[in-house]
Amino acid sequence: MKQAVAFNQLAPNMIVKIPATRAGIPAMEEATYRGISINATVSFTLPQAIAVAEAVERGLARREKEGLDIRSMGPVCTIMVGRLDDWLKVLLEKQGICIDPGYLEWAGVAVFKKAYRIYRERGYRLRLLSAAFRNHMHWSEFIGGDVVISPPYAWQRRYNASDIQPIPRMDNPVDPKIVGALTDQFADFDRAYSENGISVDDFDTFGATLRTLRQFLAAGAELNAVIRDYMVPNPDKI
Repeated sequence: MKQAVAFNQLAPNMIVKIPATRAGIPAMEEATYRGISINATVSFTLPQAIAVAEAVERGLARREKEGLDIRSMGPVCTIMVGRLDDWLKVLLEKQGICIDPGYLEWAGVAVFKKAYRIYRERGYRLRLLSAAFRNHMHWSEFIGGDVVISPPYAWQRRYNASDIQPIPRMDNPVDPKIVGALTDQFADFDRAYSENGISVDDFDTFGATLRTLRQFLAAGAELNAVIRDYMVPNPDKI
């Protein structure tokens, strides 16, 4: 919370990232109550998306009860669609099984679309954000939805150079055959796709979460190395 408050004070239009972990969920509620727009990150599953939405709603309700403004707030919940796909591909190798390789590209899309439908049905006052692009479906399947898409520059260039038609697809369901095959083959997809598939206490140990946190920590170590080489140049390379 100390970091969230500090980051929020940097500019009037800040959105502060908080991971959808066991500690992150209550922090999101408190940050929202304090008027901080949050972006839930390290999030891959339907249970995480719902836990985030409920936490934000509790925070907003507390502000409203005290007559505090919420009109300037714009919270979002990220679903790292590509990272769920990545995790299932790891499990495919670990389990030594076969499945139509095209099916694995739909896992994150399926979770995102189901979360979007539930968000609309329940009237949650935050939007979903698609991240961790691995293929064009991670944006094209969400055309027409009230969602946030913020692709890296390289992906924007690819989009601009493509001939993919901007036809609304958000409300088109993922083929039940694909969802069924993923559910049958991967217990972790079933957990990610089911509303109560993962408890908040177990968010931290989900495979995609562990892989992502390790990669983020590795990136931090790489940054430290860059700073080290700048501050103390390697004489062997000068």
